[in-house]
Amino acid sequence: MIKRPDTRVQRIKRHNRVRGKISGTAERPRLSVFRSENNIYAQIIDDVAGVTLVSASTVEKGFEGNGGNVEAAKKVGATVAERALKKGIEDVVFDRGGYIYHGRVKALAEGAREGGLKF
Repeated sequence: MIKRPDTRVQRIKRHNRVRGKISGTAERPRLSVFRSENNIYAQIIDDVAGVTLVSASTVEKGFEGNGGNVEAAKKVGATVAERALKKGIEDVVFDRGGYIYHGRVKALAEGAREGGLKF
């Protein structure tokens, strides 16, 4: 019998390894990405205070379209950037959450950069 590797556990290990190196502060919070099969979520987090400052996702009421594609990820990135700028947040640390910087994660990052965030 062939045993397949548990990709979820592998992602969590990668995420924990990266989280040991980066942390969000009040001056430069962390932009965290979570990608499920059908949706994508982004949060801007101050790890020192343990508070989520801004969030956006494809499961919100105002979101239109399919939540699991590149266009949706770009919209979420632009939305989180817009909300962050309203709160006075310009510089962030990007946390890809253990995912490969490709596809939806890359589109979210590009949308956030186009929206005005710097990282």
